[in-house]
Amino acid sequence: MSVRLRFALACAGVFLVLGALVLTVVYFIVRTSLEYRTSVFTPGTITVERPEGGLWSERFEQGYELARGFALQTHATYRKSTLDNVRNLGAVAVLAGTAGAFGLGWRSATTVLRPLRRVTETARRVAQSHDLAERIGHEGPRDEINELADIFDTMLGRLARSFDGQRRFVANASHELRTPLTINRTLVDVAVRRPDATEDVKRLGESLLLVNARHERLIDGLLALTEGQQAVLDRRPFDLMDVAEHVLDQAAGEAAEREVTMHRLLDPAPTTGEAVLVERLVQNLVENAIRHNHPKGEVWVTTRRRTEQIELVVANTGLQVPPYEIETIFEPFRRLHGDRLRSDRGSGLGLSIVRVITEAHGGTVTARPREEGGLTITVELPVDPSAP
Repeated sequence: MSVRLRFALACAGVFLVLGALVLTVVYFIVRTSLEYRTSVFTPGTITVERPEGGLWSERFEQGYELARGFALQTHATYRKSTLDNVRNLGAVAVLAGTAGAFGLGWRSATTVLRPLRRVTETARRVAQSHDLAERIGHEGPRDEINELADIFDTMLGRLARSFDGQRRFVANASHELRTPLTINRTLVDVAVRRPDATEDVKRLGESLLLVNARHERLIDGLLALTEGQQAVLDRRPFDLMDVAEHVLDQAAGEAAEREVTMHRLLDPAPTTGEAVLVERLVQNLVENAIRHNHPKGEVWVTTRRRTEQIELVVANTGLQVPPYEIETIFEPFRRLHGDRLRSDRGSGLGLSIVRVITEAHGGTVTARPREEGGLTITVELPVDPSAP
C-alpha cells in the first residue's frame, strides 16, 4: 500500500476505535439511566392501605396489578427501542464518520506528501536521464522532508563528482595509451616491411601487431563504455533496421572469412537516441555472434516493432552456454568458457558496452542460451512516438 493510503486508513482506524468506544460508553449510560427509571414499578414501591375484606379491596388489587404490568411493559418496550436506536444510529454515525475520516486523511495526505512527491519526481528524472547535475532545491520549513531533500542533493553531488572523475580518468588514460600504441604499431609495421627482415622478425612482428591490435580494441572499448555511461540527451529519430543493415554489410567480410552464414530478418523499427552509439551496440552483438561461433555456423539478426518498443534479436550457433553464466557475460572483462587468451575474440567489453548503451537509451537487454548451442540476445528500446 502507498503512504497516502496507509495514512488515510490510519485516520479511519483511529476514528473507528474512538467512535466505537464513545458509542459503547453512551450505550451503557443510557441503559443504566433507563434501568433507574423503571425501578419505580418494582413490587413494594407503592403501598396502599386497603380495607379488610370486601369486593372493593379485591378489585383494587386487580386493577393495581394490571396498571403495574402495563407500565412495566410500556417502559420495557420504550427501553428496548431507545437502546436499539442508540446502538443502530450510533453505529451508522460511527461508520459515516469513519468514511469521512478516510476521505479527510486522503486529502490531508495529498497536501502533506506534495513536497515528497517533488523529491520522487526529481529522483525519477535523474534515474531516467542520468543527469546528476539536477538538484531538488526544496524550500520550506526545516522539517523531515526538507532534511531528506538536502541529504538527497548532497548524495547527488557526491555521485556526480565521483562519476565525472571516473569518466575523466578512463577517457584520459585511454587517450594517453592510444598514442604509444599507435607509435608501436607503426614501428613494428615498418620493421616487418623492411627488405632485409628475416622470417623470425616477420613472425615476431605479426605477433606484436596482434597484441597491439588487441590493446587498441581494449582502449576503444573503454572509451565506448565511458561514452555509453553518459546521458543520451539529444534524442533523434532513426530506424534501427537501417543501422542493422549497415553493420551487417560491414561484417559480411569477416563472416565469409570464418564461413559463417548471416540471415537478415529486418523489419522497420523506428526509435530515438544516438544512432552512433546504437550502431556500436549492433556491431558488438554481430561481431560476438560471428567470432563466438564454429565454422559453417549461422547468425540470425532480427529487427521488429512492438506496440511500445522495438526489438533487436541476434542469435547464433556455437558452443553450449551454461545458464549460470548468462548473468556474468554482461560484466566487463568476462568471457565465456574462461577464454582470456584468444585476442581475436575481443577484449571482454563487448556485451558490457551493449548493456550500458541500452540502459542509456531507456531499454533492456536479455540473453538466453539456445538448446542447439550459442546465444539469443534480445535488446528492447523505446519506440519513436512520432512514427506512424
